[in-house]
Amino acid sequence: MYAVIKTGGKQYRVQPGDLLVVEKLDGEPGANVAFGDVLMLGDGETVTLGAPVVDGASVEATLIETRKGEKVKIFKKIRRQGYRRTRGHRQFESVLRVTSIAGVGKTDKWDGEVDLTPKSVLDARARGLSTEVRAPVEAKPAKVAAEPADEAEAPKAAAKPKADKAAPKADAGEKKAAPKKAAAKKESDAE
Repeated sequence: MYAVIKTGGKQYRVQPGDLLVVEKLDGEPGANVAFGDVLMLGDGETVTLGAPVVDGASVEATLIETRKGEKVKIFKKIRRQGYRRTRGHRQFESVLRVTSIAGVGKTDKWDGEVDLTPKSVLDARARGLSTEVRAPVEAKPAKVAAEPADEAEAPKAAAKPKADKAAPKADAGEKKAAPKKAAAKKESDAE
């Protein structure tokens, strides 16, 4: 059995057990939501159309979460005028699990269990990230100078001084720089 419902100015074709993302609805996660605007019911070859809604028909769902949707970027530009504006928007949306459809003397229910795990947690699990809340780390007490030093701790060796780049290397033979073109031209003119 399936139904076509209207909510948030849009129409959705739903069946029991479907996961549905609609415009924001009021309620806490786990709340039951009923839709009375059922425009059409279908059961195999039998189709019941409403005028405008089917009398006595309803669709029930469980609210899983209310979240922000995908980001939409709005970019405006007028060429050669130095005018550019970028804005963004994220619409609030509700995620529902359809549990039952009732109407025209028939009722179709979903036998599954509604999982209230939000999408952000499911995405984190899919990427292998931890979703647990971490406890704050306590600061370790500072070492007291009066404590005796452990034998295992050895003093660090002093770093070697770096060689001075400006000092000429004694073991490398010095090379004379090639004369510049202007200097070479003057020498050839003098001869």
